[in-house]
Amino acid sequence: MHIVSAEEKAQLEKKREDMYVAKIDAQERIRKAAALGDLSENAEYHFAKEENRTLERELAELEHKLKNVAVVSNDDVPEGMVYLGHTVKLLDLDDDSEQLVRIVGEAVPPDANSDVLPVSASSPMGEALMKQSVGSTIKVKAPRGTLAFKILEIM
Repeated sequence: MHIVSAEEKAQLEKKREDMYVAKIDAQERIRKAAALGDLSENAEYHFAKEENRTLERELAELEHKLKNVAVVSNDDVPEGMVYLGHTVKLLDLDDDSEQLVRIVGEAVPPDANSDVLPVSASSPMGEALMKQSVGSTIKVKAPRGTLAFKILEIM
């Protein structure tokens, strides 16, 4: 079972809707390409069929994921405590650089247009941050050694 925030579940549901629209589009292109006749040399038909298979596979995975998620609320979390869904400003105590991280339930690729790094709650960084308070210093075991961060604020 995956633990996600309400926002993450909404994003997954939006992705599912977008994929259904794309699947309907691919099926329509299959129908149009099939109407042209000879399917053995019809590249559009074969491309649309492959795209449709890929979408069906991804939709099945997404549906399974949505059936097995537990949405947690951070309504009862005390003020100043880091929890799932929070964006946290950290100070790297090794080089005094600041970093923004968002605690997510499921690992997602970082957005190239965002300064916020998604960190899975089950990762070493996520586990170290969860339920800590502003002003706390955390240590994270990483392949290159132990890293130390100070929690500056919850955004």
